[in-house]
Amino acid sequence: MLTKKQMQLLEFINSRMQKDGVPPSFDEMKEALDLRSKSGIHRLITALEERGFIRRLAHRARAIEIVKLPEALGGEPTARTSGFAPRVIDGDRPDGPPPSRAMDVSAAAVSLPIMGKIAAGLPIEAVSDGDAGVSVPSTMLSGRGNHYALEVKGDSMIEAGINSGDIVVIQETSSVRDGDIVVAMVEGYETTLKTYRRMGDRIALEAANAAYETRILPADRVEIQGKLVGLIRSY
Repeated sequence: MLTKKQMQLLEFINSRMQKDGVPPSFDEMKEALDLRSKSGIHRLITALEERGFIRRLAHRARAIEIVKLPEALGGEPTARTSGFAPRVIDGDRPDGPPPSRAMDVSAAAVSLPIMGKIAAGLPIEAVSDGDAGVSVPSTMLSGRGNHYALEVKGDSMIEAGINSGDIVVIQETSSVRDGDIVVAMVEGYETTLKTYRRMGDRIALEAANAAYETRILPADRVEIQGKLVGLIRSY
């Protein structure tokens, strides 16, 4: 699964290589995807390389090789995993099987996919497989809509009791209220876990750690992907 921006970049690189025989420059990629800086392109390129869609060739300028294409761009079909896959949450898959999680065995258990990592710090690129999973008590879920789990990376929410390495349970929704802890996608390719505040035509993403500043962004640059409904911690 690729995010919308990753798919757009891969399609742009592929079309330029078919037309000109060479990949586009980073400036051309930035303009094509309407990004504000080349750092976003670097993150997207890294994500595509980690997923095996492209290969960067060492010691050569603008040296990118297309290794494979997804079905949507004419590539060969691949085996698909079953289960819920959120539309844009895409993060590094945890290595190996998920650790056992303490839970109330008296409650009915529900298996949720761990869709990757979510930044509790500066926004990070998201890339997902959903191969790993975790069992949670059914009482932890809201009862409505799809749910999934994410592994927290970073310490910006420690004063809200959310530590790096925790597993957060997320209800997929765009309907949230001030004070909710949300999964927010910034500019279409970065995801972060923060407290949500609406400020007119702007949105504040508040950290729960004095070392981090509140980010205030135009509402059209922030897309809410879900809200926190539970947390699981290993000791």
